[in-house]
Amino acid sequence: VLGCTIIPPCLLPQWPSLLPSPEPPEQQVDREMVKMTKSKTFQAYLPSCHRTYSCIHCRAHLANHDELISKSFQGSQGRAYLFNSVVNVGCGPAEERVLLTGLHAVADIYCENCKTTLGWKYEHAFESSQKYKEGKFIIELAHMIKDNGWE
Repeated sequence: VLGCTIIPPCLLPQWPSLLPSPEPPEQQVDREMVKMTKSKTFQAYLPSCHRTYSCIHCRAHLANHDELISKSFQGSQGRAYLFNSVVNVGCGPAEERVLLTGLHAVADIYCENCKTTLGWKYEHAFESSQKYKEGKFIIELAHMIKDNGWE
């Protein structure tokens, strides 16, 4: 993607340490203290040049439209979308659940900013026809809004 830095979700907790820092260490500490006092500090901001999905409760960015795989999923609160990757999301412990498409090991995902449960991550699919879901994320429409560049 031209002009955009994509940070894989597995690296989000470490991403600030992966970037070179031109500031001396004492200024970095001050910057971190300022960050903690702001009301909204997200782990990742998606580029404003792309259509994105955000948390409906706090507007934290959740996913880039390019990461959308399917709009044909059902969550516990209605329609849901399947994404290849997401940002600003925490993951709970995995547990086995019988879903509409069979037995899966899933972990609830929540917004890192406001802690609202958004959907789940497919950790393991027990049926071979469902293996494509492994490592993918479901976010329910009830918890997200469209941001940036939608008409």
